[in-house]
Amino acid sequence: MRSDNETSVAGFTLLGLFPGTRHLSFLICTILLIYIVALTGNTTLVLLLCLDSWLHSPMYFLLSQLSLMDISLISTIVPKMLTNFFSGTLDISYIACWTQVCFHSALGGSECILLTLMAYDRYVAICNPLRYVAIMNSEVCLQMAIVSWAGGALNSLVQTAYTMHFPRCGSREVHHFFCELQAMLKLSCEDTSAYETIVFVIGIVFLLTPFGLILASYIFIFLSVLHLNSTKARNKALATCSSHLMVVLLYFGPTMFIYMVPSALHTSEQDEGLSVFYTILTPMLNPLIYSLRNKEVGGALRKVLGKS
Repeated sequence: MRSDNETSVAGFTLLGLFPGTRHLSFLICTILLIYIVALTGNTTLVLLLCLDSWLHSPMYFLLSQLSLMDISLISTIVPKMLTNFFSGTLDISYIACWTQVCFHSALGGSECILLTLMAYDRYVAICNPLRYVAIMNSEVCLQMAIVSWAGGALNSLVQTAYTMHFPRCGSREVHHFFCELQAMLKLSCEDTSAYETIVFVIGIVFLLTPFGLILASYIFIFLSVLHLNSTKARNKALATCSSHLMVVLLYFGPTMFIYMVPSALHTSEQDEGLSVFYTILTPMLNPLIYSLRNKEVGGALRKVLGKS
């Protein structure tokens, strides 16, 4: 207990991204550039969806929620990483560390739920188009957003509270570039195997089950698309769905490997690399994927730029 109290006062030491690498300055500058692009892209996308009346539809409302989650997720991690690098320190306070754990768990869970609901939106739009407006009304969309944010918050509450109760002693070095849940568990003095089982079960709820539902939705979608008579309609449906499916694979692939594969089968370096992918790269890529592959978003951007 004394060691835990000392940790609460002293905080932790983040070893950073790939400690010992020769090109750390280049890596950090690249991450800074990615952060700026991610903030600019997602903020622009949210503003476009708010300003352009043609984009006031369920699909784009859910997309705006995804952008807000991406902004929050990358901002939970990158600013502290950059601050530590440019100040020449590795320290993070106890409160800041657990704040990262809390927000990372919440936003991760929220994004899994939201991506599943976005797949359902595409399923209704393509497989049941005549009832789309009735099913995906504004009230339902708002409920979807609330469920996504609330589900992530519940996931965070359970995981953070459970993780914090483990006593920590000895080393304060976190082998990661942010306070990630499993990296924090490795600092515990107690056997955490039972909790790792709980993490696996939570992974089934928030990763495997949503991913299965998304795949099922797309199986029905592709079967419906094959029966469309119009080539133009078929291409438009595939373009819209391919953007979302690409985002799903970019996000679920790394997270499922980290949290569903037993920790003995992957190294800390692999976890760090995959964490960079879904916490830093994916938030930057999402708005680019949707804007570059979506004529309506591109048209809205050109319209706004034309007015200015």
